Amino acid sequence: MKKNCWEVMKCGREPGGKNAGELGVCPATTDARLDAVHSGKNAGRACWVIAGTFCEGKVQGTFARKYEDCSLCEFFRQVRAEEGSDYQMALVLLKKLNVLK
Repeated sequence: MKKNCWEVMKCGREPGGKNAGELGVCPATTDARLDAVHSGKNAGRACWVIAGTFCEGKVQGTFARKYEDCSLCEFFRQVRAEEGSDYQMALVLLKKLNVLK
């Protein structure tokens, strides 16, 4: 079974997670617009396109501002490797979010 970002990164920001009360629930855990993308729950396997995720100890901003940092993330690289030719580029995901028309 493929794991979601919060399972791999162990941030504890999923609903009911150990850090959700203090740091808030991560929007990747609840944003259903990308549910099932790369076989993840909500945006759990496409977290790099969701604004407001909490990585590296700080809140990440918009896709344009965070994508470079995310492209260096071990989880991002893991998803790309696991998905192979089925990997959906950010542009496709942003269109699903209605960020791009």
